[in-house]
Amino acid sequence: MEQGLVSEDGKNARAVLCQRCGCKVLSAGVATLAKRELLLPSMKKTSLAENSEQECELLIEHWLVHDMFTFDNVGFSKDVGSIKFLVCADCEVGPIGWHNLKEQNSFYVALDRVHHE
Repeated sequence: MEQGLVSEDGKNARAVLCQRCGCKVLSAGVATLAKRELLLPSMKKTSLAENSEQECELLIEHWLVHDMFTFDNVGFSKDVGSIKFLVCADCEVGPIGWHNLKEQNSFYVALDRVHHE
């Protein structure tokens, strides 16, 4: 993890941006750092629901948001089982994160899938 990403209160110290287009996904100070093992498909602009046999990556560090309206700019895939993947709302690249429909108030954005400003 880059230095200076987490403030003293455990929040994101800098804005979270899409790696591809630079669109702001989250403003500074709105998400908390969470460590949870999540398996996300490889990043690409594709229909995540249609291609279930793609390569996946295990990611551990995430920004956790408890309200979907906290995002500045994010899109959601169609349901893939009980999961919705988060993508950049501008360029549709992703997944940058993960939301389990059974955990209504937990939205995860993988640190390895975004840039910080």
